Amino acid sequence: MTRALLAAATLALLATTVQAQVDTLKKIKDSGSITLGVRESSGALSYTLGAGKYTGYHVELCERVVSGLRKQLGLGTINVKYQLVTSQNRIPLVQNGTVDLECGSTTNNEARQRDVAFAVTTFVEEVRIAVKANSGIKSIADLTGKTVATTTGTTSVQTLRRHKRAENVNFREVFGKDHADSFLLLDTGRADAFVMDGSLLAGAIARSKNPADFKIVGEVLSVEPIAIMLRKDDAAFKKAVDDSLKAAMKSGDVAKAYDKWFTKPIPPTNANLNLPMSAALKAALASPNDKPAEAYIEK
Repeated sequence: MTRALLAAATLALLATTVQAQVDTLKKIKDSGSITLGVRESSGALSYTLGAGKYTGYHVELCERVVSGLRKQLGLGTINVKYQLVTSQNRIPLVQNGTVDLECGSTTNNEARQRDVAFAVTTFVEEVRIAVKANSGIKSIADLTGKTVATTTGTTSVQTLRRHKRAENVNFREVFGKDHADSFLLLDTGRADAFVMDGSLLAGAIARSKNPADFKIVGEVLSVEPIAIMLRKDDAAFKKAVDDSLKAAMKSGDVAKAYDKWFTKPIPPTNANLNLPMSAALKAALASPNDKPAEAYIEK
């Protein structure tokens, strides 16, 4: 075994060991703090306001969970730390104990469930295609010979390639380091399309200099549950997180938070995504569950 492979194997074993040993509720009570994994540009779900400040729908829901944990643990306060994560490092940082709750835009699927756990679904995403308004691209078939951008560490292009209407469509892939970088590839003409979660596309377009220059087109590529991510095999912590979210769903607070972030102007530019709640998300809030994306695939 080479040194590189040995180092990788050691890190993987360490992450597994840390994950198995962490009692997150005890960790929070003993330290008086919790670390939330946040994103720099994940649409209205999680984004930065600059100067180390983060906000968004999932950040707000995570902060509501922290409030519930504070009461459950009998703590006067819990110091909330924010850790910036990316598509590439979010799972390892949850596994190794750096991040307690990942409050971004992570799809819950069977492959990821082997490494981490997910709270009950709080967002249901439709993967779509964003293009320049004058591109002439209207569907998957129009991507033949085109360059398609997506974000490193995400599943969107795989989803596109699996779609039945993409069987004979050949396109080239380019990758942005994050969602903002991927949109820049489209904006600057280095990509003809950007495939990603519809809410992230809508957010990027709303924040662009000329939103009318872009549009979301074509077929819905997939419907995917998005959820707050946490360490695997920590049943007590998962129950505490789920209980807080379920209570907020029942009271209507989650629906109010959704309206705030997706149907009204949001900071810092007062852009409005104009994304009414989908029927799939309404169903998930009415019957809370942590089913993976595979459960949403039409049989």
